Amino acid sequence: QVQLVESGGGLVQAGDSQRLACIAGGMTWRINAMGWYRQAPGKQREFVARINNDGSTMYADSVKGRFTITRNNAELFLYMHHLKVEDTAVYYCHAAANRDYWGQGTQVTVSA
Repeated sequence: QVQLVESGGGLVQAGDSQRLACIAGGMTWRINAMGWYRQAPGKQREFVARINNDGSTMYADSVKGRFTITRNNAELFLYMHHLKVEDTAVYYCHAAANRDYWGQGTQVTVSA
């Protein structure tokens, strides 16, 4: 089992920056990759960013150039810059291991 706990959400203004954090616990040696997804009201959960164990990263087109994903062992971070109102969502930490694991989510609200 892998446990994921996010932190760092909150209310910010458009153009601001924010950092999300996720700490993994349990069988972390089974993790092959970690990432972030988000779900806005009335929409499906969507991919945001991913970082593999080799350090390679992937980003959704909507956040490319504005968001940066980093990982330090069991800690995962998402640095979000130039935030837009449309970035408002619940952000979920994800770990790919023997199966998919998800955190409980943290709300990010960007006001105009």
